[in-house]
Amino acid sequence: MTSRTAEPATPKRRGLLWRHHDFRWFWAGQSISVLGTQVTSIALPLVAALTLDTGAGGVSVVATASFLPNVLLPLFAGHWLETRRRRRIMIAADILRTALLALVPLAWALDLLSLPLLAAVAFGVGAASVMFDIGSFAYIPSLVTEEELPAANQAVQGSATAAQVAGPGVAGLLVQAAGPAAAVAIDSASYLASALGLAKARKPESPPEVDDTLPTGILEGLKRILVNPILRALTVHAAVYNLSAQILTVNLIVWLVKERGLSAGGYGLALSAGGIGAFFGTMIALRLARRLGYGHAFVASLALSTGAPLLLATFPFSGYALGAAVAAVQLVSGAGLGSANVLSVTLRQVVAPRGSLARTNGGYRLLIFGVIPFGSALGGVIGQLASSRAGVAVGAIGLTLSAIPMARRHVRTLRDPKDARRVMAESSRHEDPPAVASPWR
Repeated sequence: MTSRTAEPATPKRRGLLWRHHDFRWFWAGQSISVLGTQVTSIALPLVAALTLDTGAGGVSVVATASFLPNVLLPLFAGHWLETRRRRRIMIAADILRTALLALVPLAWALDLLSLPLLAAVAFGVGAASVMFDIGSFAYIPSLVTEEELPAANQAVQGSATAAQVAGPGVAGLLVQAAGPAAAVAIDSASYLASALGLAKARKPESPPEVDDTLPTGILEGLKRILVNPILRALTVHAAVYNLSAQILTVNLIVWLVKERGLSAGGYGLALSAGGIGAFFGTMIALRLARRLGYGHAFVASLALSTGAPLLLATFPFSGYALGAAVAAVQLVSGAGLGSANVLSVTLRQVVAPRGSLARTNGGYRLLIFGVIPFGSALGGVIGQLASSRAGVAVGAIGLTLSAIPMARRHVRTLRDPKDARRVMAESSRHEDPPAVASPWR
């Protein structure tokens, strides 16, 4: 009787956060930063409303100042960051946000706080956040290997989603416990902690890749998106989604609270289900991609995130029953959105040329954020001319239509994000050469 020696079991590979010291510190800094950004977006308008005693106009000024950098700066930021090491710029952005926010409690203590100062701080913090976010997108592929990119983006998106869920509550508790100005001081310290986390990621950052075959104009990020079928599909989807989401959001609160009798607290709880769903979706995104294939997982995620809201305008309920139904839709839609976000970021990082990561992300941010004010305005017009329920329906239909570009064969059939390079090479052989030479390798 022969005996066989059992082969030693292959040890289970530890997760990226456990085995990658530098990414773990970067992730910790990034997580604190996104939580700080969420708190800031709530705390600064509350300072205007409660400390300066301004009305809706004053709060709008601060909110607009915070948002403007997302429209004005992405192209410039992407162009400037492309040829520079990103980590130290991200640390500088955190330090700048720390200093700017510290001005608010200092000015309050000296009785110098004013609406123009608060708006200037909001704009400066928003501008530093644009630099940080674009730099982070381009920095991650230099910190981890391409095989580790999906796991890295899952971790980053997971903490961002958690911050979106917890941020408003944390901001509210800080304001209630310490007052608006003191809450901003605590928020200021969060960015200092973020800078420390980034500084502890000690892996030397290689110089940015420079490809002499790529044009380097400030509009190059937009051109890269236009000539690349996958980047173009991702951008069109995100822009239409954001436009439609604003139409939906503007009308949803009016329809649910004013017309269907849902309490403000019930409305808030119903929407919070979307954050819970998004966190769940973020955590299962890579498992879904392994099981279905990358493209099919992406399409399935979009089917949930853009399809479930179609039910909203059809509900006949009112009060708590309506709140529960809306929460169920938000939970399902949020799960799809969380999964799609992880898959989208990784795909953009893989298909964009390494010498144009920051520029393409700048162009992408400009297009997907630039439509938001138009969506808000359009939502108001539809609600006024038709009805808030019609506005909800139009927004939901727009969300569904946004998924169409991502259902095309060259995205749907991807087994792995790296397959996108082959798809683009085949596409370039069968299409007329674009006006800007394709750089895909």
